[in-house]
Amino acid sequence: MSLGRTRAVALQGIGGAMVDVEAHIAPGLPHMTVTGLPDAACAQAPDRVRSAAATSGVPVPPHRVTVNLSPASIPKQGSLFDLAIAVAILSAAGVIRSVVAERVVHLGELGLDGRVRPVRGVLPAVLAAARHGVSDVVVPVENAAEAALVEQVRVHAAPDLATLVQWYAAVATGTPLPSASVPSVPSAPTGPRPDLAEVVGQPEARLALEIAASGAHHLLLDGPPGAGKTMLAERLITILPRLTRDEALESGAIRSLAGSIGEVTGLDLTPPFVAPHHSATVASLVGGGSGLVVPGAVSRAHHGVLFLDEAAEFSMAVLQTLRQPLESGEVVIARARSVVRYPARFQLVLATNPCPCGKAWGKGLDCSCRPQELRSYAAKLSGPLMDRVDLQVLVPPVGRSAFGEKGGEPSAAVAERVAAAREAQRERWATLGWSTNAQVPGHVLRRPPWRLSSGATGFLDRSLDRGLVTLRGYDRVLRVAWTVADLGGRVSPSADDVGLALGLRHQGSVAA
Repeated sequence: MSLGRTRAVALQGIGGAMVDVEAHIAPGLPHMTVTGLPDAACAQAPDRVRSAAATSGVPVPPHRVTVNLSPASIPKQGSLFDLAIAVAILSAAGVIRSVVAERVVHLGELGLDGRVRPVRGVLPAVLAAARHGVSDVVVPVENAAEAALVEQVRVHAAPDLATLVQWYAAVATGTPLPSASVPSVPSAPTGPRPDLAEVVGQPEARLALEIAASGAHHLLLDGPPGAGKTMLAERLITILPRLTRDEALESGAIRSLAGSIGEVTGLDLTPPFVAPHHSATVASLVGGGSGLVVPGAVSRAHHGVLFLDEAAEFSMAVLQTLRQPLESGEVVIARARSVVRYPARFQLVLATNPCPCGKAWGKGLDCSCRPQELRSYAAKLSGPLMDRVDLQVLVPPVGRSAFGEKGGEPSAAVAERVAAAREAQRERWATLGWSTNAQVPGHVLRRPPWRLSSGATGFLDRSLDRGLVTLRGYDRVLRVAWTVADLGGRVSPSADDVGLALGLRHQGSVAA
């Protein structure tokens, strides 16, 4: 009768809880049991572990084996516990020294041939291990690059179970575990990138895009097909500031959970740009799943841009689910046994046509839509959702006269102004814990020392009294006004800044 231990990580959102993997071998008929709230994939680990150990030359003893994943009250999901279970059992059998293996976190799925297969979620798991003071992790070779992004831990990439057993035999003689050799990967994608200089005309929409980037404001682009709405939206990330290392790690952790296995190979400092199709379901947008709760599009756009093209074509239920993450910056998904939280602080960009056929522009003489279709289309983008969108601008058709104009500013020039405005905001709000104007609560802007004079907010005050803006809309206009002032290098917004912010909020024909 013997006992072996090692460690693993149970993922909870993009966080994780440390799990002690304990294996107990006792006399009795050959049988292996896994306890501690395993899901279906984790509960099937005994069959994979037994076959992998046998083909690796270290068979599981033909006795009763009990594996406990502690704490037992936390759900354990996925096959990433296979390697830890195998190591704990081999420690209990005396093949591996338990005193060495119990300090190491093991992550990976086992194939029947003993190979350590890659799994999703290695980056958030290693981040969680680092927060708990773990210094060594063993991962599959294919996951070594993303695990190595966490600088606080030593990463060891095991190709198969037999090799890992040999490593631990060498450790018993004083040889350390070999560290993974990870090639250098560029921190940003190479090749040509879209540029704002490619957009013809549209000075008002370009200004709105710059303001949105500077203050992290949400944006609606309303105009006929072919006016350049999608081009503008796709170029927003080219003027946004690059992510910090912590932001890039958080974004990478979400991609590690939601993307394909091995997708995360380096630290990408480019803000993510996520554009789901208008047929997307609620679960694909905000996250969900019957077993493992997978992050949705709003979380994959964390620290970046969520672009909904043809926004009025999305179902009403899908659009309304955006209201909560737009306010709180996170998604809360409740299940019977747990509540999962994913971060979702993104910039929302909506693009829509004026009607289903797209021809209700100007006098709309060519529009073939019925009145009922027009009302239904407009109702999709109205009310509480649009009240949360700071900038709502018209994107008119581009005439031939725009071809002869001097090309617009390139993204690099606009990005410099955006960076300067972001720095002004960071200095202003640093002591209060915010970094952009969009994050500042409205009550802060309406009270000293940040409250503007009645001369600056006079027209906005009258709009509130007449019911033309809600209190939420009032606060959002103030936030945009502060961003306009930051772009102009002013200490506080003027009446012109507030007027511009209010005008940019009420241009959109759908919102009006």
